[in-house]
Amino acid sequence: MEKLLQTPEFDFVNEANKAFILAFDAEMAQLGYTFGGSIGSGFCWGRKMVIYTKADVKSKKSYARLYLKEDGLTLRLYFSDIDKHREAIESAPDFIKAAFIGSYGRCGHCHNQREDGSCGHRKCYTLDGQAIEFCDGYAFWFKSPQVGEIPEYIKLFQAFYPPKKIKKKEVCSDGQQH
Repeated sequence: MEKLLQTPEFDFVNEANKAFILAFDAEMAQLGYTFGGSIGSGFCWGRKMVIYTKADVKSKKSYARLYLKEDGLTLRLYFSDIDKHREAIESAPDFIKAAFIGSYGRCGHCHNQREDGSCGHRKCYTLDGQAIEFCDGYAFWFKSPQVGEIPEYIKLFQAFYPPKKIKKKEVCSDGQQH
């Protein structure tokens, strides 16, 4: 990651945002997630985009993204079953809670809504006793993240994606692992 960010292609990213990217990348790598060694086009979300997937698996489900823009950086985390993690969110700092309760990403019951009122893109949950509806295309964005906030982002991430326990192999008297 460091080598990529040093190329002229990323001169538009300021040093503070590069520091965040490097620190966040290191944390994600420790948790077993990878950006795959490349930073792609940001399409409509920014100039460039870093996509984190689970390392060493065939499925390329996105767990986190960093949108690199001329005017800053946005961290996007992908979460489901918000109600199951209510306690972690409600006890989180305001900069974390804002991504779950703020106005950005609120469901506007757009053209995707079906005749029965349902929507495959709507995330419905309750926080602090308030029913909330978010559009999954715009949910859980953290704008202008700071290096000092990374422990809270990781704590939240691990609430939704706890580290897997590694099964210990037993070594028998014959020296074989089972």
